[in-house]
Amino acid sequence: MKSFSYTITDPVGIHARPAGLLVKEAKSYDAVITITKDGKSADAKKLMALMGLGVKQGDTITVAVEEGDEEVIVEKMEDFFKNNL
Repeated sequence: MKSFSYTITDPVGIHARPAGLLVKEAKSYDAVITITKDGKSADAKKLMALMGLGVKQGDTITVAVEEGDEEVIVEKMEDFFKNNL
């Protein structure tokens, strides 16, 4: 398992539009991608689960990748977060 932490910079956090983009990005990989905030985790491929985390600007999340080419996927997910959230 590979993971990274990221602090959300988007003024409204992970709301509907970026959550939808995140789900689409996560689904493009053959891996298990999990987002964790304050001890609560959600599958990055499930929109409602992500929204349920209530991630706001300034919150630090952990993104974990299991299976597949973990290093490449972590790098691509990190780029996604930097460019969208």
